[in-house]
Amino acid sequence: MPPSWSNLRADFPILHQQVHGKPLVYLDNAATAQKPRAVIDALVRYYERDNSNVHRGLHALSMRATDAYEGARARVAKFINAADPAEIIFTRGTTEGINIVSRSVAATLKPGDVILCTEMEHHSNLVPWQQAARASGATLRFLPVLGADAEGGLDLAALDTLLTPQVKVFAFTHISNTLGGINPVAELCRRARAVGALSVIDAAQSIGHGPFDVRAIGADYVAFSGHKMCGPTGIGVLYGHRALLDTLAPDETGGGMVVTVDYAGARWKPAPERFEAGTPNIADAIALAAACDYLDALGRDEIARHDQALAALAYEKLSALPGIRLIGPGRSGVRSGLVSFAFAEVHAHDVVTFADEDGIALRGGHHCNQPLMRKLGLTSTTRASFYVYNTEQEIDVLVASLHRILKFFATS
Repeated sequence: MPPSWSNLRADFPILHQQVHGKPLVYLDNAATAQKPRAVIDALVRYYERDNSNVHRGLHALSMRATDAYEGARARVAKFINAADPAEIIFTRGTTEGINIVSRSVAATLKPGDVILCTEMEHHSNLVPWQQAARASGATLRFLPVLGADAEGGLDLAALDTLLTPQVKVFAFTHISNTLGGINPVAELCRRARAVGALSVIDAAQSIGHGPFDVRAIGADYVAFSGHKMCGPTGIGVLYGHRALLDTLAPDETGGGMVVTVDYAGARWKPAPERFEAGTPNIADAIALAAACDYLDALGRDEIARHDQALAALAYEKLSALPGIRLIGPGRSGVRSGLVSFAFAEVHAHDVVTFADEDGIALRGGHHCNQPLMRKLGLTSTTRASFYVYNTEQEIDVLVASLHRILKFFATS
């Protein structure tokens, strides 16, 4: 049965406050999602009951902490349908996961090899590949976006010429954090596999917003962050096939990731331990498992329908505002739970500042998408992004606030 979306707001303590004397309308979910009581309680329970280091202790607290930490790994594996919990590496977030892959893969590349990205990539899935290309002498190329406002999504026809056997890595986002478009990741992975290229998916914007099955998608590597799926900050996941992970060099070395050490050298453990040197982020991994439970209890198909319905409604209501430019898929396209827009006469930072006076949390800027912004002839946009606790009434509050902002700047 679909959840009662308005009732579940009670699960999120932070939403029950006022900002500048107005009820909080939190529409910055693409930056980070709020945390339900179940996730907060999981953190508190660990620190109050089980706080201890994992893997190396024989006392009761350490064994409980180890069981909970490794149980979290298994829970995340189930959440994305990985074949083996050992395919789950806990990281600090999407950025670290992509860097682990890019730095290791860079050592295998040479001049003449190609790294293919898309023009819509977040800096976290662009700058690491720039560095890999610079370190290896490989060439970095880009799959274009279509349309003056990228409303056409990726130019998939261009893959016929861009995705050649020289391409060793194809890195792409599932959902653009600026455009809101949903890319056909299973098809992109299939096309990469056909030419022998590794596929690397940035799933930061999609992982908590709908079903995500790594085996059905066919991805080689997937990186995502816990804080955008109701989990804590500072915890993320890098997924990779077990055989692939064991070919990657560790990004950090030290305690916990070694089999043996002598004064001359060391031998690494297999994945996932070889990528988790030192004391891991135990508490946040356990709380991430609680976030997986929470989202699955809501139903990820239902979450996707809810978020997309809110975005479609917001797109329609915002499109009626004078002088607005909406970025990304139009009415005929499939849009995830966010809408980016710009006004010719009002800077995005002014929109966000004035909306904050009405209790509304928006995001304004280049969204770590500077190259894409330049391609679209923009310096910034305002972004409204939605999640499970947002309502249609909040969209009306947003529209009313934008009317007020436009009126103020028109008369000032």
